Amino acid sequence: MKKQFIAGNWKMNLTLNKARDLAKSICEGLADSNTVDVGIFPPFVYLKDICDILQSSNVFVGAQNMSMEKSGAFTGEISGEMLRDIGCTHVIIGHSERRTIFKETDHIINSKIKSALLNGLCPILCVGESQKERDTGKTDEVVDGQLSGSLENLTSEQVKGLTIAYEPVWAIGTGKTATPDQANEVHACIRNIIRKKYDNSTAQSVRIQYGGSVNSNNAKELLGQLEIDGALVGGASLDPDSFLDIVSGAVRHA
Repeated sequence: MKKQFIAGNWKMNLTLNKARDLAKSICEGLADSNTVDVGIFPPFVYLKDICDILQSSNVFVGAQNMSMEKSGAFTGEISGEMLRDIGCTHVIIGHSERRTIFKETDHIINSKIKSALLNGLCPILCVGESQKERDTGKTDEVVDGQLSGSLENLTSEQVKGLTIAYEPVWAIGTGKTATPDQANEVHACIRNIIRKKYDNSTAQSVRIQYGGSVNSNNAKELLGQLEIDGALVGGASLDPDSFLDIVSGAVRHA
């Protein structure tokens, strides 16, 4: 049985002192628990400090993005090698904010995934539809297209090392949340897409998180769904009590 994976995406928030305090509170709140995998994803400038604080803990530390390039004249970019060098183990790739605000295509996301894997990082690949796409019945089509482009030329073994996060764009930071049934339905669709592209073993090995206004009030029911293997948490991950409540909900379903 797969471990639930709860990840906290801090986005562009906090000061260094607040980031340190939050990491310490999460670490202390988890104690030695390893029933659920937990990871946090601070802003780039805090990564080294947070990696140092959590180096002896069970908490993964990852980046919110990375470059597809190995090195060179790419001002402002951060490579996978740099992330790995300071202690990161994971990286979020293809978040809807990267897709929409920064115009990242599936080809770019695919290149970033390959670069992450080459550098020993575990990617969390984000996919999800807009409100208009859901309203017009295109959710499955959109998710299939994003997966096809993002996973192009990846082997089954590589895909087994990924986490996929279903994050409906209309639920991110809006306070709206997919119902547990809606989320589970899309998760099942994602798993079926992986099954068709690869095989059943690959589909069953991949962890699929739900993301989109996840909080301590709705997490328990979402995490109780058969196809949901964890959560990618946004705003609620900035409060240690809320984040730890979400982790506790995952523990009950482990």
